[in-house]
Parts: sequence; structure tokens; C-alpha cells
Amino acid sequence: MTIATLGFLKKLLDTPGPSGFELAPARLWRDEVKSFADDVRADVHGNSVAALNPKGKPRLMFAGHIDEIGIQITHIDDDGYLYFAGIGGWDSQVLVGQRVLLLTREGPVHGVVGKKAIHQLKKEDLDRVTKVIDLWIDIGAANRNESLARVRVGDAGVIDSRVEEYPNERIVSRSLDNRIGAYVAAEALRRLASQRPKHAAVFAVASTREEIAWTGSGARTSAIGIEPDVALVVDVTHATDYPGADKKHAGDHKLGGGVVLSRGSSVSPVVFDLLVECAEQAKIAYTVQAAPRDTGTDADAIYNAMRGIPTGLVSVPNRYMHSPNEMVAVQDLDRAADLLAAFARRLEPGIDFIPR
Repeated sequence: MTIATLGFLKKLLDTPGPSGFELAPARLWRDEVKSFADDVRADVHGNSVAALNPKGKPRLMFAGHIDEIGIQITHIDDDGYLYFAGIGGWDSQVLVGQRVLLLTREGPVHGVVGKKAIHQLKKEDLDRVTKVIDLWIDIGAANRNESLARVRVGDAGVIDSRVEEYPNERIVSRSLDNRIGAYVAAEALRRLASQRPKHAAVFAVASTREEIAWTGSGARTSAIGIEPDVALVVDVTHATDYPGADKKHAGDHKLGGGVVLSRGSSVSPVVFDLLVECAEQAKIAYTVQAAPRDTGTDADAIYNAMRGIPTGLVSVPNRYMHSPNEMVAVQDLDRAADLLAAFARRLEPGIDFIPR
């Protein structure tokens, strides 16, 4: 990964954009891909699409969702405290004591998540799991009017944290799930722009709202608009190289161990086999993950869109998912982008994706 593309990744990860409020990272993504794509546009759902060789055949879609989990203000009380709900799947224990960044019409507003101190909890409450309803946000306001001058009900926010680089090419961020999917889709397109596929039209999509509607999110509407012949979804999956991980059910997936190829639900067996061939020919490390039910990704929406779209799922191992400090290996992002580009170059007109 070059310094320039690492800089793009870090800016993308640090730009707040929870589900339904993805405008800022989407704009940044479009500005970046304009430098190498043939066409760049946005749609009414906030999805961003960058095309390369748009009149080619077959039509290939790369999809990575650009949203992240977050919070949304639901009530402001007389003392100026803000109450909120989660956007996406939170472990509410993670929110206790966090600093947050609220996205308002006047700009970012900083706050802290408050909870009654441990000294003041009753004995029966000490072992009780904290719920979001037990928490509030303090922005330093003295009363309701002061808060209303700065925030509105419906304003969204994220955990106030920044990207950090760790040893062994690890990167830590609150928004790896799944801003890196949108990043990989863009980087695969960048590789194809410098060495174009002979035949395929390629559409990279930074889709919206996956964290709240992965069975019918922006990936579905963008797929209907593009009408691809085949699609590759890029997402994260749970790394299982931490203490206590259940490899018997989740598989053996390590940070830096390569991409993870899903096999089973919402995955075309033809696309899966072709991904394996591409990975082995390019010497790209990979593991396989079983998907006996749904995948919990945009692959579920795209696979069942229109009359059915042959879909593959390429994932990056991620530790500590849905926390302020998710962790991936940068090397795995490069591998994912290389694999998507290799797949695009293998496609020829008339390729048959019907399982036989």
C-alpha cells in the first residue's frame, strides 16, 4: 500500500458516517475515485458508483458499504441531557464512558456518554448489564435551551476516536466495518484503471445503510440500477485469532492470513470457484468460511435482487467488531483489492454463471 492510498484509507475511516448519514465519507470516496474512473455518480439513496469501461461485457459490480454503526438523539431533557438510540448493532456495555461526536447542522458537537457512578449503584444493579436506556449524553449544556441551540432530535453521531497504526501493519479504527469494503472496491478499480480488463465493465459501489438493512439496503437499489451480470461484495468477518475464539464454528481466520471467501448461502458456486482459481493463480492467501444460512452482508441483498445476481463474498478478518477499536491487517486489504482486480480481468463475454 502506497503512502497516498494509506492516507486515503485513514481519511475515509476518520470521516463520520453512520447508517443513513453517510454523506461526508461518500463525498470523500467520490472525490478520490474521480482521478481514475471513467464516470462517477451518486443516487437518491446516497450510494456512490464509479465506473470503468462502462459499455463493456460482462457487467461486474464491486460492492462495499460505507456506513458505520452510530447513535441518534431521541430526546433532550430540561437539564440539557441528550438521550439516544443505537444505529446498528451495539454492545451497550461498550458505550459506557465513551466520548462521542455528534453531527449537527452547525458542525460537530462533542459529548460524553454518562452513567451513574459505580459508587452510587445499588447492590442489585452492580451485576446488571447496562442498557442504552440507562445512558445519556452530556455536551456541557446548563439546560434544554442551551442544548437545543447546538443539537436537534434526530442528529446522529459516532464514537469520537481516530485511526491508529499498530505494529505488524495493523490498523485500528471504529469504522473498519465496513468502510474498508468501500475502500477495497475503490482500490480494485484503481488497479484496473492502470491495467484495464479486456472485456468487463466494472462498477465500484460504496453502498449505504447496510448496518441497519443488509437484506434491502443501498446495495440492492444500486444493483438494480447497474444490472450487473455478476457481483463481488467486500465486507469484514470475525477474525478467530484472539483468546477464546470458537474456530470450530466460525473457522480459522487470522489477521494477515489473507482474505476470507464465503461458501454457501447467498454465494454463487460458480463465482466462488472462479475466486479460488484467481486467488491461487495470483498466489493470494485465503481461507474459506462456511455460510449455512444468511451471510449477514450485502451479498444477501444483491444475490436475490431482480431475477438473481451471481454473487461472491470476499471478506477481511476483523478483530473486536462493532467496537471503537476494530483491528485489521493492511496486507489483507491489499490482497482483497488484488483479488477483485484479478477476477475482473478473467471475465470474458458470454461467461456462464449458471451452476451445472
